[in-house]
Amino acid sequence: MSETAVDEMSFEQAMAELEQVVGKLERGDVALEDSIKLYERGAALKKRCEAKLKEAEEKVAAITLNTDGEPTGTTPVEGL
Repeated sequence: MSETAVDEMSFEQAMAELEQVVGKLERGDVALEDSIKLYERGAALKKRCEAKLKEAEEKVAAITLNTDGEPTGTTPVEGL
């Protein structure tokens, strides 16, 4: 597993590590204490992925289009 702090990871980094965590937990060959740590790390990674997806969705939603459907800029999104 990565030593990178979850809150510093990109979506892609967090998703890749989350997939590794899930794989290890599914195999069931991890000691109980390690399983607990993996589960906690996985929960944090899932939360990070969800936050990064929400952030991206808000950015896309903020794109404004003209009458021809061409992007003209962005509108402010509350909370960003």
